[in-house]
Amino acid sequence: MKLKTILFIATAVLLSHTGFAQDEPIESLAGRGKTKIRVGGFGAPTVKFTTFDDQLGILMGGYAGVMLNSRMMLGAGAYALVNNIEAPRSNAADPTLYWNMWYTGFVPEYTIKSNKLFHMAVGGLIGGGGVMKNERFKGAEESENFDYSGFFVGEPHVNFEMNITSYLRLAVGGSYRFVSGSNTTGITDEKLSGPAAHFTIKAGRF
Repeated sequence: MKLKTILFIATAVLLSHTGFAQDEPIESLAGRGKTKIRVGGFGAPTVKFTTFDDQLGILMGGYAGVMLNSRMMLGAGAYALVNNIEAPRSNAADPTLYWNMWYTGFVPEYTIKSNKLFHMAVGGLIGGGGVMKNERFKGAEESENFDYSGFFVGEPHVNFEMNITSYLRLAVGGSYRFVSGSNTTGITDEKLSGPAAHFTIKAGRF
């Protein structure tokens, strides 16, 4: 009987602490605001600076999802290479082709002390994508892709974030992209993989 009473009291204290923690004000440059929302969500457009075929690659994209208890986000993300990186030619007479890469997948993310002005988040993307060669400066209907192959991708990341308002955050961070399974001529999984530094804007209800 005593054991049941102790467990009941411990459970009640834990639940009450969780409830109070959820009601803590969110610190931001615009001031301190309160939220009792247990289910929110946000979108996070992102630019990444990474290595691609031993050169500088710029990826544009982002992720979005549902945020639970101002901590755990469950969503999806997608990124694509946007700058011109020339693919190797088999012979000098071949036309100039450029690399094109994209990937997408499931994104979980956990935010630590989300209510604090400065805080951090850890997460990752797991999914798939593709790499190919194509000619640039043509319309979408005229573009032709060459030597396409798909691949598996896993990309853990860490963010260092600042609350601008209770609905807007800025983040900088880093990630590492692990690619496996591609077989496009002229590039390897190792050259598709690599570290990245990124800048993110998060907007939503945290």
